[in-house]
Amino acid sequence: MKQGSSLLFCSLVLLLKLCCYLEVVAEEDPQQPPRGVCANWMSGSPGYPGHHGTPGRDGRDGKDGEKGEKGDQGAPGLKGDSGILGSAGVAGPQGAPGSPGLKGEKGETASRYQSAFSVGLTARVPYTNLPIRFTKIFYNEQNHYDVTTGKFRCILPGVYYFAYHLTVYVADVKVSLFKKDTAVIITYDKYQKDDVDQASGSVLLRLEYGDEVWLQVYGDETDNGIYADNVNDSTFMGFLLYPNLDNGQ
Repeated sequence: MKQGSSLLFCSLVLLLKLCCYLEVVAEEDPQQPPRGVCANWMSGSPGYPGHHGTPGRDGRDGKDGEKGEKGDQGAPGLKGDSGILGSAGVAGPQGAPGSPGLKGEKGETASRYQSAFSVGLTARVPYTNLPIRFTKIFYNEQNHYDVTTGKFRCILPGVYYFAYHLTVYVADVKVSLFKKDTAVIITYDKYQKDDVDQASGSVLLRLEYGDEVWLQVYGDETDNGIYADNVNDSTFMGFLLYPNLDNGQ
């Protein structure tokens, strides 16, 4: 029994020394494949490949790289839809007055459209139902009033104003203003005994070229109280208010 135990102990010591020796040899010769503890070592058949391991965790983000060069400008994009109209803004301050404009062209002279007369009596009217001849001339520069006939003749078509102021003495007065043989207005004034009165009238008339206007006593001798002397006047007047330019006059 003791002999068997001593043999086992010696075997273990030898085996330990052998292992130490193999480790030293392996360190000195790295090309030599590792061997087991047994002296008579033989390589085994290759093993099967192992399974893929689980993926490792994502690494940390790297540092930002250097700024690249500016790229080429891209093509223009499509035009967008029109926006909603905004509300009106607050009114701005009033601007400074502008500079005067250029002088306009010279217009037509007003004398081209002048037509006027003012006449009076020098004595009592001796007749009825005929044009009254006013021979006292206050104004008749265009000679549109004819002293010989007592009529005004239209040369410039347009709108005219006519008026008369007559002294009434001795008898009643009925006088009418005629246009082309038609009585347009009639004025009547009743004479007051031992008194001097006035009869007057006025009217606007549109006249065409050649139209005539005049005054005459309307009725018989009993209505012919128109009077004039050196201190009492009876007058008749008219003038162009505005011409009718459509006729090219």
